[in-house]
Amino acid sequence: MTDYGPLTLHVPEPAVRPGGTPDFSNVRIPKAGAVPRPEVDADPETIRDLAFSIIRVLNRTGEAVGPWAGLLSDEELIEGMRNMMTLRTFDARMLIAQRQGKTSFYMQHLGEEAISSAFRKALLPGDMNFPTYRQAGLLIAGGYSMVDMMCQVYSNSRDPLKGRQLPVMYSSKEHGFFTISGNLATQYVQAVGWAMASAIQNDTKIAAAWIGDGSTAESDFHAALVFASTYKAPVVLNIVNNQWAISTFQGIARGGSGTFAARGLGFGIPSLRVDGNDYLAVHAVAKWAAERARRNLGPTLVEYVTYRVGAHSTSDDPSAYRPKTESDAWPLGDPIIRLKNYLILRGAWSEERHKQAEAEILDTVIAAQKEAESYGTLHAGAKPSAREMFDGVYAEMPPHLRRQRQQAGV
Repeated sequence: MTDYGPLTLHVPEPAVRPGGTPDFSNVRIPKAGAVPRPEVDADPETIRDLAFSIIRVLNRTGEAVGPWAGLLSDEELIEGMRNMMTLRTFDARMLIAQRQGKTSFYMQHLGEEAISSAFRKALLPGDMNFPTYRQAGLLIAGGYSMVDMMCQVYSNSRDPLKGRQLPVMYSSKEHGFFTISGNLATQYVQAVGWAMASAIQNDTKIAAAWIGDGSTAESDFHAALVFASTYKAPVVLNIVNNQWAISTFQGIARGGSGTFAARGLGFGIPSLRVDGNDYLAVHAVAKWAAERARRNLGPTLVEYVTYRVGAHSTSDDPSAYRPKTESDAWPLGDPIIRLKNYLILRGAWSEERHKQAEAEILDTVIAAQKEAESYGTLHAGAKPSAREMFDGVYAEMPPHLRRQRQQAGV
């Protein structure tokens, strides 16, 4: 009988731990403009390589190059930059508010602003996003009220969700933003189901599913891909790979597939990777994927390669699991700075205009914050009525809820 020896379990490890030197040598970054742009109706088999490369438009010197460039005007790009700057400023003010005890919890988008802000501009009215807690840029770029967003964070008397959701778990049907769920990955199957329903009704609206790299390990992610590929649902399946799922590095959830985009290949879904810190590249890929969905060509899976600069949430201390300087070493840079440099190079922007925009945006965000706080914060001022927790659950309130409301005296 052959002696094989004891079995061993392989547990992937990040390249470096706290105290070490940041190392991103494993991130293979092609030259900007080097990845081809296939026809929208390309056969998934012919574009398999796109699941292992990274689509980039902005190069190291701030130029926009290659076949994915040239889709946006200077005015549209300036609007995009202001949206990203607004989201970053909004984050900073809400983070301070959490530290001051005005809300219990907050989650930043620092370093990831280009993804949701640029994607939103590829959608049409009526399209529906099924987001995670790090896509508030969809709302800001879509013109949603910052006051309402802040009121939801504060759970005050003007909270659109009446205090029934965690802070940052926004919801707005009118703005194509499905209610965020705290349960990981549930939104992925919901997005595919919504898209299937739109097709069954012969509608024209498409869906966008959003998930983080860590949550792709959930079974709902795989179930969504089965249904999307089988029924050719009009949905864009987005994966935001920001390198860290709370304290677990992305290699744990990725498994042996090499990239997250490669997961889609086994389902026959066209799959692409894009530089998530390149506003132009994100928008171009989003437009390509959205057009596939609108033309009844089925789903597209997109992996956005980016980096979570801040903590996972205000309850997290990233210095416990990664070097403090790791974000500085991230090779794809800062999305706002990269777009700013491109616009300056084109003569459409300047350092002076940028500083002025920063001041204007800060004033706008502070004004919204003052108004929101006038309606109350977590520990001060008016709160939603306890009676409202019974409203909006059923079209006609059942007897047992009527009894509970009476017993509560509300």
